[in-house]
Amino acid sequence: MNEQAIREALPTQAVGRVKSVTLKDKAATLVVDATGLSRRDAEALEAAIRERVERVEGVETARVALMADKVTRRIIAVGSGKGGVGKSTLTANLAVALARMGRKVGVVDADIYGPSQPMLLNASSMKPQAREKTLIPVESEFGVKLLSMGQLIEPGKAIAWRGPMVGSALGQMIEADWGDTEILLADLPPGTGDVQLTMLQKFRPAGAVIVTTPQDLALIDATRAIDLFRQAQVPIVGLVENMAGYVCPHCGEISDPFGSGGAEAAARALGEDFLGRIPLAMAIRIDSDIGQPPAANNQPHGQAFTTVAEGLSAWLDREGG
Repeated sequence: MNEQAIREALPTQAVGRVKSVTLKDKAATLVVDATGLSRRDAEALEAAIRERVERVEGVETARVALMADKVTRRIIAVGSGKGGVGKSTLTANLAVALARMGRKVGVVDADIYGPSQPMLLNASSMKPQAREKTLIPVESEFGVKLLSMGQLIEPGKAIAWRGPMVGSALGQMIEADWGDTEILLADLPPGTGDVQLTMLQKFRPAGAVIVTTPQDLALIDATRAIDLFRQAQVPIVGLVENMAGYVCPHCGEISDPFGSGGAEAAARALGEDFLGRIPLAMAIRIDSDIGQPPAANNQPHGQAFTTVAEGLSAWLDREGG
């Protein structure tokens, strides 16, 4: 029994992760770096190492001590003052665009009463598992991890919960086993209610992206959402103007049924950054309905989301990683 024989016996996935090997009285103790692994993967690695090492001649017992650097995980809230402004669509596409940039991203569908992320990320048929009361997010085909009430209830079933139950559900999703996820985008419900308060009190976001449409009514409500985050001293990453300009699919003429430039003007007046515009495009609606976020491809209508994601990514870099 010697260290070289034990290292040669290690499974492929353990190579480079074993930091030390100690041998004593027919027992081998290995210190293993599990940084970046989910709990499930770490447990599988531990079992594989133990099984292979205990085959080495002279080893009767293998002990594996897992260690990992703590993942710095930041929550970015995506909010709006009112419903129907495209906040969930923006959240899904921001996540996909960030993942394509190499970020490790997860989405918490905090819109408990109206979850739509499973449909937007083509994950409606994927059900999260639980281990020791800890939820394990599913991973979409776009490299984005996801947890949503839409995956945990029957399709079409109404959720009639009071505030404490909603807060508990939100907590279970945020405190899930997100593995090496570094950024959690929280798709908040519209308004300034229980979910927002729970988020601010218990799971302080690193920043907030505010989504609005150009017309005055939406901008008034968006200003209220900004005020809520400001009161909680949560930085505003910036404003996004959705449904900004309609391109006629027949003649190509651009019209502005909801107005134009309102969000940018509001951002300027409020002293906040403007992250970009998302057009009112039929292609975005069609792709979203079939669970294929426009940001997942290089089509022109996906570039608008990528531009906003680049602004968010730059903010994350400025604020520490």
